[in-house]
Amino acid sequence: MAFKVTLVSTSPIDGQKPGTSGLRKKVKVFKQPNYLENFVQATFNALTPEKVKGATLVVSGDGRYYSKDAVQIIIKMAAANGVRRVWVGKNTLMSTPAVSAVIRERSGADGSKATGAFILTASHNPGGPTEDFGIKYNMENGGPAPESITDKIYENTKTIKEYPIAEDLPNVDVSAIGVTSFEGPEGKFDVEVFDSADDYVKLMKSIFGFESIRKLLSSPKFTFCYDALHGVAGAYAHRIFVEELGAQESALLNCVPKEDFGGGHPDPNLTYAKELVARMGLGKSDTGGEPPEFGAAADGDADRNMILGKRFFVTPSDSVAIIAANAIEAIPYFSSGLKGVARSMPTSAALDVVAKSLNLKFFEVPTGWKFFGNLMDAGMCSVCGEESFGTGSDHIREKDGIWAVLAWMSILAHKNKDSIDGDTKLVTVEDIVRQHWATYGRHYYTRYDYENVDAGKAKELMEHLVKLQSSIPEVNKIVKGIRSDVANVSSADEFEYKDPVDGSISKHQGIRYLFEDGSRLVFRLSGTGSEGATIRLYIEQYEKDASKIGRESQEALSPLVDIALKLSKMEEFTGRSAPTVIT
Repeated sequence: MAFKVTLVSTSPIDGQKPGTSGLRKKVKVFKQPNYLENFVQATFNALTPEKVKGATLVVSGDGRYYSKDAVQIIIKMAAANGVRRVWVGKNTLMSTPAVSAVIRERSGADGSKATGAFILTASHNPGGPTEDFGIKYNMENGGPAPESITDKIYENTKTIKEYPIAEDLPNVDVSAIGVTSFEGPEGKFDVEVFDSADDYVKLMKSIFGFESIRKLLSSPKFTFCYDALHGVAGAYAHRIFVEELGAQESALLNCVPKEDFGGGHPDPNLTYAKELVARMGLGKSDTGGEPPEFGAAADGDADRNMILGKRFFVTPSDSVAIIAANAIEAIPYFSSGLKGVARSMPTSAALDVVAKSLNLKFFEVPTGWKFFGNLMDAGMCSVCGEESFGTGSDHIREKDGIWAVLAWMSILAHKNKDSIDGDTKLVTVEDIVRQHWATYGRHYYTRYDYENVDAGKAKELMEHLVKLQSSIPEVNKIVKGIRSDVANVSSADEFEYKDPVDGSISKHQGIRYLFEDGSRLVFRLSGTGSEGATIRLYIEQYEKDASKIGRESQEALSPLVDIALKLSKMEEFTGRSAPTVIT
């Protein structure tokens, strides 16, 4: 089947600057004439010729509304730009971690390897005709495009005049596995539709001891629930948890991927994963019956995770620290040791304490998975995580929600290897966390999100906080006026990071107030929403005293919360008396 290439005239469209997570806007914005096409061509133009001409690209995503249309557009543009072949997940579905795995691990029948990917996702944001869409480009290492590329993409969007497209190329049936071949001006062009679960399952089986997890899941004492929130994780959940590990079908919740995520918000936290939270005994009302021993949830594109025990929530900061502390014993992939560990700056310092105790290399990086990717490519980091429910390792270059669930299952299997049979009580998720606190101390931690705040007001609030930092004695005077029972602020700054691999410097990565007792207040503007600004406030208090590690988090953090809200003049600037979400 032959196709021709048409050159379409266009002009720049404002506001196509990709953030750390790509370009995210409302669907109606992406549906504007030439909006998606301009961005895709700007990306092709930002890549070196060998990454485009004759190359193999992955094009897939979380299946949200507008994905099917976008995939067909990108296929036609790839053909016109001289790409040799495009790999598409069946029904356009491929989780972000699976895309990374496919780039790194998959070989085509002719030995071809992917050099990059267009991932269609707005991550944990809602989907549907009036909701969010997004696109980002990942490189040949499987990780997000670095700033050097995203800056070029943005510059290209400001000068674009035309783009080539194979308009007469028929739409490819993405529901049928197989290869469709076409003939264009530059030769053959193939589109292969495949089931990415094959490659992803193979990779997971090379990391974890599936046999020991299977044994745990077969115990009548162990019950489990996994909620995909109608995101793309559902495309992998049945295959991994039911077929490979023997879990009951009833253990899967909301595991049918939907374009609008079932009308829900696919963000795995205590606010939005309502059904799982209720089933795990953490809801406001008792649902009756005994909750499962272990529960987990995923976001829209399956790179984030939430870990729950029976009536017990594990903070993401504690989760990565506990995985790192137990990885060598519990996960075969790490049996020879960890190269190092890393966390994003706003994440609690629980991982720091583990790293110090185990004498591991430790890195604190800005928010954005690409910073971890640099460390991993240099062989400096094995396990990493961020407080925003992202956890991962150097098996790929993205965070990986299902990987985190399997890591916890591996730890539970290891801790219970002598308790599965007989009448011995199982070691629970809560037991593991409390033992970790007893060993390393507890980092009380919470995050307040103020979503869709007026961008100008959000900027003013941040400027106010920076200005305050010029006089620490003045800050302490304000602090003591609010709460006299809180330690003094020892230092305050805007976080800046010099990458130990490439020497690049990232400035203005969050405003920090550091207290003498190890407590912290961190303020950040987040770029993961599609409109307005999101102010994130992180509050952390470290407690080493074993007699004080069992308090309720909000109670322990109450004095610092009081200080954070009054110091920042949060209500005055935003008009909000309460956050949108508390984690």
